Amino acid sequence: MILNQKQRDALFNILEYEQTHDPEEFSLGWSWTDVRVAPATLNNLLLKGLLEEKFHSNSYRGLPLTELGREQANLLEEPAEAYEKPLDESLTLPNDMFQDIIGHDDVKELLTAALLVEKPVHVLLAGPPALAKSLFLWGIERVCGEQAVWLVGSATSKAGLWDLVAEREPRILLIDELDKMNAADTAALLSLMEGGRLVRAKKGRALDVTVPIKVVAATNQVAKLSPELMSRFAIRKLEAYDTVQYRTVVKGVLIRRENVSPELAEEIARKLEGRTQDVRDAVRVARLSPQLGIDKTIRLLLP
Repeated sequence: MILNQKQRDALFNILEYEQTHDPEEFSLGWSWTDVRVAPATLNNLLLKGLLEEKFHSNSYRGLPLTELGREQANLLEEPAEAYEKPLDESLTLPNDMFQDIIGHDDVKELLTAALLVEKPVHVLLAGPPALAKSLFLWGIERVCGEQAVWLVGSATSKAGLWDLVAEREPRILLIDELDKMNAADTAALLSLMEGGRLVRAKKGRALDVTVPIKVVAATNQVAKLSPELMSRFAIRKLEAYDTVQYRTVVKGVLIRRENVSPELAEEIARKLEGRTQDVRDAVRVARLSPQLGIDKTIRLLLP
């Protein structure tokens, strides 16, 4: 059976726990907190038939190894070539990481340095909507791939996003709309940024894992953030684009991200001048214009 490095490590921890504890201690199965394995990893092992669910309630889920699971765990002493090799986690940043962003050279330099240094330096991009904040996050996500996880502040408690962080163990956490994150998730983030420890006390879905990580976030309103959270960031405020800069950014985004022809991108950018500073408006126009036409789309979106 092919297992990745994280699943191998989890099986090793589980086998060690079961061999060093009296079976009576986990007669209903052990909890993920006993073996210190993220719930998402346990779910993967369960789907592979390596674990079984022996007990399940609103506050407790008991899981022991199956016979197959013990067999696979005992094979861990065999050569590592029998398993998938872990991904190369070295981080390299291409020169075109922020190719869609005009200006803000000092912010580009700061972010590049913060991503490459060994110990975390967390960066917060602040300013009103329609600046380049999301473009910076997009650029980092594009080049870092699986090493980055994107969260939206207003949705961190939904869809198991913290579980995703615990499972994926990314090197970079990108957070948009940081000012909309609720108090419980902000507390989890504070702990994560301070010492790399992700703690969440939630009935049936507790978390306590170590995930060393660098955070790059964006916010519209710094005033809504707590002093404790602000102190953990290097904060950079972004200024709005002028008309020429906005037009250049729109053309770059539409051509490279939306596969729009240079001629159509130029027309959309020109017709949006003076009507908006939000690059997302240009993206919406590009997507709707084949159905409605550029002028009608702009009239409907930006009356």
